[in-house]
Amino acid sequence: MAQCVQSVQEFIQDSFVPMVAVLCSEDAERVTRKNNLSFPELLRPFCRLTSEGHLRDPNNQVVVVKGLRISVTGINTRPPQSPELHRLLSQAVSVCQPPEGSPANVIAAGDYDLNISATTPWFETYRENFLQSMPASEHEFLNHYLACMLVVSSREAVPTEQFLKLSQEQHRIQHSGEYTHPKWFIPNTLKYYVLLHDISEGDEQRADSVYEDMKQRYGTQGCYLLKINSRSGSTGADEQMPDPWSQYLHKTSIHNPELYEESAVSNAVENNIGAEEDGLNPSIRDGVSETHPLQLDHPTDAGYPGNNASQSVNNVDETRPQKQASGTSHTSPTPRGTCLTLNDHDHMRQFIQEFTFRGLLPHIEKNIRQLNDQLVSRKGLSRSLFSATKKLFGGGKVPEKSIAELKNTAGLLYPSEAPELQIRKMADLCFLVQHYELAYNCYHTAKKDFLSDQAMLYAAGALEMAAVAAFLQSGAPRPYPAHYMDTAIQTYRDVCKNMLLAERCCLLSAEILKSQVKFSDAATLLIKMTSEDSDLRSALLLEQAAHCFINMRSPMVRKFAFHMILAGHRFSKAEQKRHALRCYSQALQVYKGKGWTLAEDHINFTIGRQSFTLRQPENAVAAFRHILINDSKQSAVQQAAFLREYLYVYKVSNSHRNPITYDLRLIHTKTDDYIIIMSPLDATNASFVMVCVNRINTFHYTKYTK
Repeated sequence: MAQCVQSVQEFIQDSFVPMVAVLCSEDAERVTRKNNLSFPELLRPFCRLTSEGHLRDPNNQVVVVKGLRISVTGINTRPPQSPELHRLLSQAVSVCQPPEGSPANVIAAGDYDLNISATTPWFETYRENFLQSMPASEHEFLNHYLACMLVVSSREAVPTEQFLKLSQEQHRIQHSGEYTHPKWFIPNTLKYYVLLHDISEGDEQRADSVYEDMKQRYGTQGCYLLKINSRSGSTGADEQMPDPWSQYLHKTSIHNPELYEESAVSNAVENNIGAEEDGLNPSIRDGVSETHPLQLDHPTDAGYPGNNASQSVNNVDETRPQKQASGTSHTSPTPRGTCLTLNDHDHMRQFIQEFTFRGLLPHIEKNIRQLNDQLVSRKGLSRSLFSATKKLFGGGKVPEKSIAELKNTAGLLYPSEAPELQIRKMADLCFLVQHYELAYNCYHTAKKDFLSDQAMLYAAGALEMAAVAAFLQSGAPRPYPAHYMDTAIQTYRDVCKNMLLAERCCLLSAEILKSQVKFSDAATLLIKMTSEDSDLRSALLLEQAAHCFINMRSPMVRKFAFHMILAGHRFSKAEQKRHALRCYSQALQVYKGKGWTLAEDHINFTIGRQSFTLRQPENAVAAFRHILINDSKQSAVQQAAFLREYLYVYKVSNSHRNPITYDLRLIHTKTDDYIIIMSPLDATNASFVMVCVNRINTFHYTKYTK
């Protein structure tokens, strides 16, 4: 796989973070909207802790939490559904192209000096967007809300009454049974009361007084006074302030902002252009594709809260990405944070630190202890009795079965208070606060229980996270159990029919294997996850597999090139023309001039077509010309098709300014049925004659002129 910006540990930790919901009053949302941001968006750049946190496990051992990031979203935020998710991921990949001047990775392997991409930011963008869009599931708790921030403006007439209304609304959403989403981690969700004070127009003395009353009501660890908007939008307009929000709200365009604007306008045109719009003869296209030896075969959701007064101000995280993805104008970006100073940035950073250290981490520590006490009392009796019963009746270890032999109970649901789910819940809590040793032990125990019940979805989830927790343990007390991941992927894909979870497993395991220099195993895993249900996913995974082959201790150059061609083909089917062209161009370095003439013709032909579609006529002409100037092993029909396509591309391009310099070409069949001769008549106006001679000396002339 290509190099990534993050280490594998950072990547995994950022993939599973504590989830925090936000419920704002309308006036509080108005305060943040002065900066063209919602409250969750306002906090997003400051959600990573800059100092260590600490908590104690049930054995009273100190657990150090480093670099923790939390996810803060509106309470009504909905994960995109499958068609919408595919569209968003496709656009994220499309707008993320190799940046100008990006470092090249020159690999010397035998006779080859390959110039390939050192990084693949489009894959990292896809991976990050995919993992952040994972919906909450019943079999795990990692994407469930642990806490809820209740945000009220200090300008409210009676802020405490507004806090009470928001608290009741959150309780109704979680406990009324009316909604299936959002999902909540534990029944006693942490409620954190935030008084939002607008310095530019509010009474600071009154805000301090209200905050003192809040501390009496909710405790000093349960509330916070956040002061923002130290300046008005017009004051200091010429002063350049940092915009930390751009990299989060426009993640896909971070590497090439201009390309984002260009892509928004031209993607629909260039990716859906038909044969006639290509300017290529449809009959030629069909003839070539059928005979070429290397051509591959080819609502409103009632489960979400939506009828409350705060709907419009608490679901902006859902609508904003859609607007960004579908925007097609060339207007300048909306300025954000115009009312904020650097001191305000520090206030928000300090707020997140206080919330996490004094609210969230103690809340998690308390719940880990409570779950541990419950499990000791419940599981101790039930499991000891169960073990005694098995011994009495000859039961022993559950026999190992293959996935195919196990009963399909993927739809099995445990009650919320089931001991098996409490173990999984405790494991997830420990994992989120980086207590990987205890998390592994809990996952391993839960895995046995789920397999005993043949609850395969739950078992696959426990296997997946047990493998990740084992890898992340400091000091690596046990080797990474790759077979756990393999079983989890097979179960998700073949038993549970859940490709999203199988893909998540694959992305995690491949990155871990890569970090252990097991490139062959990583490539095998990535290739196994390709399928016909998603061309985009298959293209990205095939490209990463190609990078695995080239980064092995003994680089497998031809496997690299072959899988880059496969990736280019799938990129083309996924309407990712630029990425397809890049893959074919990198593969050409291996096949060029090595005697693989059919493969080289196929690659040049595809590069010519993709270049022409992308309005790169010079590159298209050069690729088609290369097919014609060498001795060919193609059939006469195929060569004639190449020639006609080249002449058309040459005709509609501006390349007529450059005179033709190569010699006459003879193209003939093995049976000498006819000979085709291409002859430049006049280099100044780039006219051509194609002379067809059959066996009885009948001549047919076709003149092409610019």
